[in-house]
Amino acid sequence: MKRLLLKTLVAALAVSAFGLAAAQDIRERSFKFALQNPKGHPLATGAEKFAEIVAARSGGKLKVNVFPGGTLGGDAANVSALQGGTIEIVALNSGILAAQVKDFVVYDFPFMFANAREADAVVDGPFGQKLHAKLQEKGIVGLAYWELGFRQLTNSRRPVTKVEDIAGLKLRVIPSPINLDWVKALGGNPTPLAFPELYAALEQKAVDGQENPVSVIQANKFAEVQKYLTLTNHQYNPQSLIFSKKVWDGLSAAEQKVLQDAAVEAAKFQRQITRDQAGGSLEELRKAGMQVAEFSAAETAKLRERMKPVIEKHGQPVAETVKELQAELDKLRK
Repeated sequence: MKRLLLKTLVAALAVSAFGLAAAQDIRERSFKFALQNPKGHPLATGAEKFAEIVAARSGGKLKVNVFPGGTLGGDAANVSALQGGTIEIVALNSGILAAQVKDFVVYDFPFMFANAREADAVVDGPFGQKLHAKLQEKGIVGLAYWELGFRQLTNSRRPVTKVEDIAGLKLRVIPSPINLDWVKALGGNPTPLAFPELYAALEQKAVDGQENPVSVIQANKFAEVQKYLTLTNHQYNPQSLIFSKKVWDGLSAAEQKVLQDAAVEAAKFQRQITRDQAGGSLEELRKAGMQVAEFSAAETAKLRERMKPVIEKHGQPVAETVKELQAELDKLRK
């Protein structure tokens, strides 16, 4: 009994000493966290949770200031600022990082993930970690994957109940080659546009529509400028929570651990509220007057078929990565 008590005491003292040493290695610092969606959206709420965890675990020494709603610019500007060290933290669609490391294009492949369970297993496993590690040479540290969700289609011109209805619609897309190509494959006219510019473009009819998860559509009040919503689930967006390597390399090991652990813990919270709010967001959009349609199984199959050449085209330059991803999915589906 005495030996057990002694071991317990030694362990407690070791933990206490480690905690004291870690606390001494944490300095007063503040970080800017930029994201595109407004306060109240699950990503912004996740960012607030992250800031709360970081503050608690650093004894209030590390402060994260959240800048939602694209107030610090669009995604491309945010990534550039992060690489330069003037913004420390950014949450964005992982596929956008294909501009830095081409392998990230696989996260934008239409119909890649069948459900959120598959996505979680892939991004949290070796595949997702390997891709984030490749960002280091671009001045970016990948901390964790959060979630935006499955994307849906909206427009102000007509109901879209079949693939042919998309033809001729001018649709805002995330500025990346694969998104331009899949809209073209459906006969639409893709318009790349930074997210902070989207509401005004919809309001002024500069574009007919856009595609985003229902939580984004609801949080950004797109129902005010869009009448028709079609549930297509055509693309799933993991979100990469990234940190400036220029700043990261100047942090102590204790500071890095606080940030890394908080990113992973906040990811679980953020994904859950995204999924919990999806149904409520859809109901709010209906109440706001949006007409909601859903593709039949036959139309979804047709949509998938139209997307295949686009996936093949953009998969060729990253064939090995596509192979690795497919192997992971095959294991999950067995």
